[in-house]
Amino acid sequence: MSELALHYRTCPLCEATCGLEVSHRDGGIVRIRGDRDDVFSHGYICPKGSTLGKLDQDPDRLRTPMVKRDGRHVPVTWDEAFATIEERLLPIISADPNRVAFYLGNPNVHSMAGTLYVRTLVKMLRSRSIFTAATVDQMPKHVTSGYLFGHPDLIPVPDLDRTSYLLMLGANPYESNGSLATAPDWPGRMEAISRRGGKVVVVDPRRTKSAEAADEHLPIRPGTDAMFLAGIASTIFEEHLVDLGPLADHVEGVDSVAAAIEPFTPERVAGPTGIDADTTRRIARELADARSAAVYSRVGTHTAEFGTLASWLVDVLNVITGNLDRPGGAMFPKPAHERRRARRGFETGRWTTRVSGRPEVRGELPVSELATEILDQGEGRIEAMIAIAGNPVLSTPNSERLDEALASLQFMVAIDIYLNETTRHADVILPGTTPLQRPHYDFAFYGLSVRNVANYSPALFDLPEGTLEEWEILVRLGSTLTGQGSDPDIHALDDMLFAMAVGNEVVDPESPIHGRDPEEIIAATTGGVGPERLLDFLVRTGPYGDGYGAVSEGMTLQMLADRPHGIDL
Repeated sequence: MSELALHYRTCPLCEATCGLEVSHRDGGIVRIRGDRDDVFSHGYICPKGSTLGKLDQDPDRLRTPMVKRDGRHVPVTWDEAFATIEERLLPIISADPNRVAFYLGNPNVHSMAGTLYVRTLVKMLRSRSIFTAATVDQMPKHVTSGYLFGHPDLIPVPDLDRTSYLLMLGANPYESNGSLATAPDWPGRMEAISRRGGKVVVVDPRRTKSAEAADEHLPIRPGTDAMFLAGIASTIFEEHLVDLGPLADHVEGVDSVAAAIEPFTPERVAGPTGIDADTTRRIARELADARSAAVYSRVGTHTAEFGTLASWLVDVLNVITGNLDRPGGAMFPKPAHERRRARRGFETGRWTTRVSGRPEVRGELPVSELATEILDQGEGRIEAMIAIAGNPVLSTPNSERLDEALASLQFMVAIDIYLNETTRHADVILPGTTPLQRPHYDFAFYGLSVRNVANYSPALFDLPEGTLEEWEILVRLGSTLTGQGSDPDIHALDDMLFAMAVGNEVVDPESPIHGRDPEEIIAATTGGVGPERLLDFLVRTGPYGDGYGAVSEGMTLQMLADRPHGIDL
């Protein structure tokens, strides 16, 4: 028996990005606990993180591709699986790519390959039939951020560790640890606000654990959050409490907002919301008078009627009280891998669902319409689907109808490590790897983090012979769907994709490598092939990067690898 070894990595199971200390021996997990030296989580861990080894060793996990034959899934080789996809799916794509839908599940943003390669795969197919888990979660925030700030992913997050007043709606961090605001130990950070003399106000129809722990709980009637927020904003305008602060020269339309909000007085919204006018006015004054304050809302407001309006009003309140983009307020994270810039002309509804005319946002259609798009007969109906890391039969509206719809498809492919309620309909299942078998870096959540940090985790376990990495599955699937063959030179294709990424960067006038020789940049990039090479490239061209030699102490993948407990930026 070999000696016990330690491995440090970021937990990929939720948005908190907690550091883990993994004790292992002879290819097995002995113990997982919180990494006390992690620069962000400082040893905090929830019950999920300690079970990561169970997932890796789960006997029910799929380890080989499966093809449905005579109604049963049987194990096959990778070549057989991709050949089946090529034979069955290409004719449908040739007729109309939009007849092939994608369903993209939440786990895609918890893996490097899912974040970096899935979008490329979608673009390669050129289908507009893209349905995602985001459309039953946070899409209202993407809409309002796009229109307010010019980019749907420029989402301000509450500065939990410095705020003196937190007004929270539709969230229960004591159960879920927060969302769209990445932070280990949300409950502890909420309690710290009260300990330093601040105040936490929770608005929720239920007396949740978070409501019980707050300094004040306001029970509101379900679905009326937008009215309550409008009542607060109306009071701030009426009582001349508006203070834009340093943002005054960057804000347009305040008078228009004031006019639109004016009818929603606290007295008028008291009946529908169940919150009396005096309380609404008091909350408005407390918010305006606080040394620093942040208004924050989550899934409870986003998935209700008028969720987009509520999301917008959250930002309106942060703006008109001078708490946007300031310490203790709602701030924009600065991730190491991305130079975030606003886009000109953000818009929604560039195309719509075929039957109901629901608009796209960020190229994504509401998954609540997926069953109808499959079952409703007519020109352009969806006939096939590719589901990547999701179980929409359990997690989306009208699940029984979606179950019926998936059973009627001509062909379905799933990338998943389990046979579940959704993948049981798949004609081909391609199993991905487990978190401990692949490298990890939180592309999605460092862009939503309440503290700017960066942490890279190499793969702990080698893949068994004959296993494909997730990025290899996606690249091979892309080659198959575009008619380039089901057994391509995966590494050559990845080289081509990487060269395109470098080429786009060197012609960007705002890039730190603008005008450089692409071949020089490619040769200097470490990480081999796949996601790690892209990670090195992204952090080196990011806001803290070395710019490929331009900044002497700038960040690289090697720097991240040398600091297993993370870098506090």
